[in-house]
Amino acid sequence: MPYTGGDIKKSGELGKMFDIPVDGSRSRKSGSINTAPSRTGSFGGATSHSGQIAPNSANRATSGSAGIPSSVSMKKSNSGPLNKHGELVKKSSGPQSGGAVSRQNSGPLPPVLPTTGLITSGPISSGPLNSVGAPRKASGPLDNAAPVKLHSASIAHNQAVTKLSQEDDYSLHRSFPKPVLWAMVLLFVMGFIAGGFILGAVHNPILLIVVVVLFSAVAAVFMWNRYWGRRGITSFIAQYPDAELRTARDGQFVKVSGVVTCGNVPLESSFQKVPRCVYTSISLYEYRGWDSKAANPKHRPFTWGLRTLERHVVDFYISDFQSGLRALVKTGYGARVTPYVDESAVVDINPSNKDLSPEFIRWLGERNLSSDDRVMRLKEGYIKEGSTVSVMGVVQRNDNVLMIVSPPEPFPTGCQWTKCILPASLEGIILRCEDSSKVDVIPV
Repeated sequence: MPYTGGDIKKSGELGKMFDIPVDGSRSRKSGSINTAPSRTGSFGGATSHSGQIAPNSANRATSGSAGIPSSVSMKKSNSGPLNKHGELVKKSSGPQSGGAVSRQNSGPLPPVLPTTGLITSGPISSGPLNSVGAPRKASGPLDNAAPVKLHSASIAHNQAVTKLSQEDDYSLHRSFPKPVLWAMVLLFVMGFIAGGFILGAVHNPILLIVVVVLFSAVAAVFMWNRYWGRRGITSFIAQYPDAELRTARDGQFVKVSGVVTCGNVPLESSFQKVPRCVYTSISLYEYRGWDSKAANPKHRPFTWGLRTLERHVVDFYISDFQSGLRALVKTGYGARVTPYVDESAVVDINPSNKDLSPEFIRWLGERNLSSDDRVMRLKEGYIKEGSTVSVMGVVQRNDNVLMIVSPPEPFPTGCQWTKCILPASLEGIILRCEDSSKVDVIPV
């Protein structure tokens, strides 16, 4: 290796190898940073000094400092030093503090990598929040970030979530056979006609009185079942005996009571944001006064009418209290489910306190519902992980996997004579849970 003594003119081919311009000056800047060197080795750089060198340079290769003034010290290093990662050590040229002379590696340096846009541990920006509610960390601006999707929009396109309609609840018209209903209507019409004809012909009101009494009794029974039929169904479910999954046969209709565990797709309640639920429901009611608007086409004055209803359910696990076994309840993917889950009133809104609940206004805005001067009541129900529920369905065993599926035919409840409740039919998997605010939840 030729000794240059810090003079670029004496470097010869060594300086050309590292693209060192020959400008006659002793001080040099580091090489171009546009392109990285194609190879690295012991010739990673040439020695350069910005200070004055003593004329006697015979023993420059030694580690001593002979020939150099006492006020000047020089560091000893190999040509082209490398760090622990194999990269060139970057050192600055020029006079140092205290008269120390440092050396510099000439030649090109690796280019600066561009910003990747990945999430880094950099400063926390004020952009949107991530899935856990914390501010999102990013290496670039978040001006064009996509808006956070609503929970209702995300579950609307999820095939694992079953969306239940309003008709999935108890209804007297669906439980009572229509042919029998129309036959009774025709019979009473004929009775009224015959009673009125006899009363006008022979002035005998006995037949008309009998028809009126029978019609009043039948109407009272129907009105009783209309308002107390759902309570009769829940009473029937509570009195139905629990079965043991260990001894249940394949295809047997059973009732299982136990603790709920979430499956692969947990839900979150719409208003209170309760996490890890297997069933959620929320309903908005409106009171119709003398001159107020109707919540639905069948809403009568001076009553509460249902304006909107949202109910969702997914597959979940239940641990049987009787045998301790765990079964998968197939309520997701569009399965037929009839829930009997109590709801509790969350918010009561009237024109005087409408502005006191910004969360309720936000909930209405997400569903494009008007928030004008109406008397409204919001009710919400849910089954969260750890709750105690009762499930009625058909046992299915498949490759040592125990499941509860929807029965192929509706299950009749029979007539409850002591409570004057007419027969009803239970369709699909039956879910029964009391008011969530009153049920003790077991941590899972």
